Amino acid sequence: MGMVSGKVAIVTGAGAGIGRATALKFAAEGAKVAVSDVNVEGGEETVDLIRKQGGDAFFTAADVARPADVEALVAKTVERFGRLDCACNNAGIEGKIVPFTEQPLDNFDRVIAVNLRGVFLCLQAEISQMLKNGGGAIVNLASVAGLIGFPGLAPYVASKHGVNGLTKNAALEYGKQGIRVNSVCPGGIDTRMLDSLAEQSTGGKATSRELMNPMHPIGRIGTPDEVAELIVWLCSDRASFMTGANIPVDGGFVAQ
Repeated sequence: MGMVSGKVAIVTGAGAGIGRATALKFAAEGAKVAVSDVNVEGGEETVDLIRKQGGDAFFTAADVARPADVEALVAKTVERFGRLDCACNNAGIEGKIVPFTEQPLDNFDRVIAVNLRGVFLCLQAEISQMLKNGGGAIVNLASVAGLIGFPGLAPYVASKHGVNGLTKNAALEYGKQGIRVNSVCPGGIDTRMLDSLAEQSTGGKATSRELMNPMHPIGRIGTPDEVAELIVWLCSDRASFMTGANIPVDGGFVAQ
């Protein structure tokens, strides 16, 4: 029996990276998975990978910044699988690396819309459904940028600090109703997003590994699978006393 056997999970931003690894891990541990992303091709590839390993999944395109898309995602999940037990609110964007006073307003607005508004909307819809089920578990994707600052990334840092705040508030409000809410705060992880940040910050002169490996006391960046392990564990009954936590999974980055 897997950690989440018989449960139903939603994973947003599941077309690649941490989201894809989490969707695959949920399925490997026995859950049925609703895969969501704005990237249709990537999302459908994730579903194919789950089905090839014997799991049950379907794909729904959704922009988490749009209330109608989020509500439809939850409704389709319940229509397909009958309930909702777990959710991983992973969808996010990095935005542009620009000095604080030069940050374009449209960049700020879009990063906040996806990373913070999106998590807020997902939490509202997911918790509303979980209350009907009698409980559930949610993990929000924050970042080490939700615990400390990063020059040039003010909108991203603000959004991820906000995600950690929403996590604490939702956990406090719904703990007695059987809903646990935690966030994970990855450090440098081998994803497209990290490649983009390395490209922006070095002008292509260094890869994400070359730039980020030395910054982590463990000596390397992490993998999406290492983050997925924690996410699925937090959604399982093994983490039954865990709620309201903002947990680094960062190779010691914020311990420095």
